[in-house]
Formats: sequence, structure tokens, C-alpha cells
Amino acid sequence: MARKAKESIQLTTAQSLGALLTSARKIMRKDKGLSGDLDRLPLLTWVMFLKFLDDLELRRETEAPLHDGGYRPLIEAPYRWRDWAAPADGPTGDELLAFLQQEYTRLPDGRSGDGLFRYLRNLSKGTDPRSDVVATIFAGVQNRMISGYLLRDVINKVAEIHFQSTEELHTLGNLYESMLREMRDAAGDAGEFYTPRAVVKFIVQVTDPRLGETVLDPACGTAGFLVEAFSHLDAQVHTVADRKTLQNASVLGGEPKPLPYLLAQMNLLLHGMDAPRIDPGNSLRHRLTEIGDSERVDVILTNPPFGGEEERGIQGNFPEDRQASETALLFLQLIMRKLRRRPGKAGLPARAAVVVPNGTLFGDGVCARIKEDLLKEFHLHTVVRLPSGVFAPYTDIPSNILFFDRSGPTREVWFWENPLPEGKKKYSKTSALQYEEFAPCLAWWNDRTEGPHAWKVPVEELLASGCNLDRKNPKARDEVDHLPPAQLVDGILAKERQILSLLEELKTLVGAAE
Repeated sequence: MARKAKESIQLTTAQSLGALLTSARKIMRKDKGLSGDLDRLPLLTWVMFLKFLDDLELRRETEAPLHDGGYRPLIEAPYRWRDWAAPADGPTGDELLAFLQQEYTRLPDGRSGDGLFRYLRNLSKGTDPRSDVVATIFAGVQNRMISGYLLRDVINKVAEIHFQSTEELHTLGNLYESMLREMRDAAGDAGEFYTPRAVVKFIVQVTDPRLGETVLDPACGTAGFLVEAFSHLDAQVHTVADRKTLQNASVLGGEPKPLPYLLAQMNLLLHGMDAPRIDPGNSLRHRLTEIGDSERVDVILTNPPFGGEEERGIQGNFPEDRQASETALLFLQLIMRKLRRRPGKAGLPARAAVVVPNGTLFGDGVCARIKEDLLKEFHLHTVVRLPSGVFAPYTDIPSNILFFDRSGPTREVWFWENPLPEGKKKYSKTSALQYEEFAPCLAWWNDRTEGPHAWKVPVEELLASGCNLDRKNPKARDEVDHLPPAQLVDGILAKERQILSLLEELKTLVGAAE
């Protein structure tokens, strides 16, 4: 009976919150300043962020008498949500827009002062790490709504969310994930590739981060890997000290784009992280040789951007014979450098799981030199080959997951080809990869034998082939002639890009010689 009652409460909570968020989004559709979900979701996010922050402040103020020294609020009146957003007679229309956006304005309490965004951007650094988080978030926030009256309606809807309720917080986290998926579909046209939830969950499951280890995603996007890792570590918490370790020294990220950065912060907050530690700068901006032991981590889980190109200044941070314009190759070197050299607190070797396109497997030149470093200095124990369409609707380019660690040089590499379900030719937006389809691989992971989907290749053979990791399943029938036309074109384009990259490298060498 108790279980049924709990499920009924969860269903009611999900329905009410879902209806509330749907209403807020319908209101935003009426505003001429917002052109789609890429505009609507960020606005809803920063509004929810401010409500979440105020609820958290209220809870800490209530708990303060139990501790010495009381509680010093992060945000002062009249900038708290309770001061301007919660009151029914709070500012609306042009007055609301002026309070948010203008550098200096008339405040809700009648005084003159900084506008809300200006105040939040200039929060002084203190002992509370959230002040930096808030200042960084609002450095990139803009209000695109033209109507202050419609914005007030959205604020009133968000005011109905109770971020102090554990049930509502859990449900809202799930709803927010669904909104992020919608936003990702829209962002795909802009070249943003987001990792499917099934792939994220599989990677976290097999890398198995342990409490006390530090997990990093240097290209975290909206924090899918970090949220999954945080939840994985949360299940290992048993004491107050464990909780402190989880919150303060477990999950790190990097995301230079303002929109994903904002969404990542909110995603982690909604899933229980008090003060997310996301670096708003480009993770590649530091010289590789200057990354020391103190900056190394235990686990890296990431899907670096496919096909991106970095400027010359960024490329200059890497060794001269390892410089490349391809973003994925620079990230692979960064990941190798950032892995801790000796086992961490959990006694396990530092390890990484990195999603890469097929071009990285067969690439030569600079790409081959980087892979040679990987094979000789790290243990590349597994390459999981994913079928076509896993990243639909963004691209049909086949992708792979490289699993390697610091346990020593590679001796042999295991390959696992994750098969398509029977009767399916490829994945698509409406027919996506499911986590359950990794079950055979999970069963094989710790008890490896060669079979229809698994084979191994000695490292000597890989090194002799110029570090070509694009190894086909020896037990699979040849289906080259039966590939979909789009996939054939993608393969040709990938090889052409590789040729162009080599020509650019040759041009640079010729120029240097002259």
C-alpha cells in the first residue's frame, strides 16, 4: 500500500509540474522576442535558477540557528526572489524589464541601485563558492522577452515550484532532462552533438567511478556525463563525511559556451549538487606541458566536439609535432595528460572513456602519432564500436568509445561491436539506442572471450599498421556494398577531411623550411 501511495504521489507531482512547465512555455510562445526552444529554454532556466537559489537560501537560513555563526545570505535584499518575484504586486511590464536589464534602475523597495543582472554579475568573491557560479552564469544571461507582462506570467508559474520538496526536485530534474533533449534536437542544426543518455549511462557503469575519486568532463555541454557520474557516486554515500566528499571534491567540468554552461549548472543543481564546479573557459587554453600533478584527475568521461577546428593560438599549446586543427585530437591529448599517474584514493588506476568519430581510428600523420602515444604510454584495453545513427539527428557518422587507463602500456586491444537490434538497419531520432541494448556488452565486460561481436588485436599488429584502430569484425559478413548512401558519403567526407588536414600539415612544414 505504501509503495502504491508513493507512486501515486510521484505521478501527481509529475503531472502537476509537467502542466506548470507546459503553461510557462505556452506563455513564452506568445512573446515576439523568442524564436524557438533555443531562446525559451535558457530564459526558463535562469528564472528557475533564481527561484531555486532563493529556496536554498531559505532552507539554510532556517537551519542556521542550529549552527554557530548564523547564516550570511548570498544575495541581499531587494534582489532576492522573495523580494521582487514572489509578491503578487511585484514589478511587471516595463518596470520589470528595467529592474532586470538596466545598469541602474528604481528598485522594488523604492531606492535607486543596480539592475538585477548587473548586481548578480558583480557578486563579490567570498567563502561561498556559489557567488562565483552566479556571477559567471549571469555574465552570459540575456532577457530576450519583449513583453514584461508575459515575463511576469512566466515568473508567476515558476513561483509555484517548491524546490525545497525532495519529491518535486527529483521530478523536476527528470522533466528538465526531457526539455534538454528537445533543446538538443534544435541545437543539432547548429553543429552541437549531444551524447545519447544510453551511451552516457553505459560509460559511467563500466568505468565505475568510486567515491573519493575526481571525475572530469572537459567538454561537458549540458553536463550529461557529470549528472550520471554524480548519481553513481551518490549511491555510495553512507556518512556525513561521504556527503561532503561528494559535494566538494568529486565532479568537475569545462564548458566555454554560455548557453550550455547555464544549462549544465541548472542540470547539476536540480540533481542535487549544491555548487557545481564548471570552468567557463576553453579546456584547451592551457599549455599542455604546464599541466601538473595537482591538476590531474582519476576519471575522465567525455564526448569532445566532432569536426570542430581550433584557432592557431590554441594549437600552439600542444607539442609542435602533435598540433592539429581537429578539436577531437587536441582533447584526446589533453585527456591523456590530465589522467593521474598513480592510483588515487580508491586504489584504482586513473581511467578515461572518450567518444570519437571513425576518422580518429584510421587517421594517420599527427593523428597516428597521438595514437602511438596512447598505445605505448596507456593501456587502451577496449574500443566499443557503435552502429550508424547513434547520434541521429545530428550526424550519421559512426562513432566509437575508447577506454584506456594508466595501468601500463597496451598489450592487446579488445574490440566490441555493439550490434543493431534484429530487423533494424540504423538508429534514428525516433528510434534511438536504448541502454538495455548494451546488456550483452555489460555481461562480456568482466569475462572476455572472443565471439560474434568481440575480438582482440595484439598491440604489435596495431603499431605495425601505423596505429590504424579501424578494425573490422573478422566474424561479420562484408556489408560495405550495402551501406546506406548517406553513410557512404559521410565516410568519403571524413577521409577527404583527413587528406586536407595532412595537406595543411605539409604546407606548414614547407613554409617552415623556407
